[in-house]
Amino acid sequence: MKTNRFLLAACVSFALAFTISCSSDDGDGTGGGDSCNIQDYKTVTIGTQTWMAENSNCNVSGSVCYGNDPANCAKYGRLYNWETAKTVCPSGWHLPSNEEWTTLTDYVESQGDCNYYCAGTRLKAQSGWNDDGNGTNNHGFSALPGGLGYSDGSFYDVGDYGFWWSASEYDSSNAYYRGMGNGSEIIDWGDPGKTNLFSVRCIQD
Repeated sequence: MKTNRFLLAACVSFALAFTISCSSDDGDGTGGGDSCNIQDYKTVTIGTQTWMAENSNCNVSGSVCYGNDPANCAKYGRLYNWETAKTVCPSGWHLPSNEEWTTLTDYVESQGDCNYYCAGTRLKAQSGWNDDGNGTNNHGFSALPGGLGYSDGSFYDVGDYGFWWSASEYDSSNAYYRGMGNGSEIIDWGDPGKTNLFSVRCIQD
């Protein structure tokens, strides 16, 4: 496992050449800032893949803080609808496909005495989950339970569940996701509506 850091910059070019177009937060937790910011993310290599070890916190239209509270963005990153989720990863990175998520979980489950259905425990952070739902974070992925939002403005499950988009569509209205809960060792998946608001992890090209 290798951990490193890279800089993501909006409207500014850095020597490391990791650049993302991202509006700054205007303070109300709902997006719509009109200046540029710099975000520093941890990354981690797991098997043959390199992932962000934090959720995206790029403030763009189509994203929100859980409960419209900027403190939740600082802790969990932002929540995105599916169309927006496809746009927030920086150059050289992308929203992972359903198959890339499977590559991650298969690798985690192949390591040591894991057997089947343990990837959730091994990828969850060691703190931040309600009701003793913390993981062992064996691989440094540090998954946190950012909850989810709906297009009607409601929010659910922060502290209990984390939901992450994949880039893979089920049909014109639905796309695949992966999820982790505080009371489970497994990683769930499904194909909810694209207007749902989930977290984003980027994977390196």
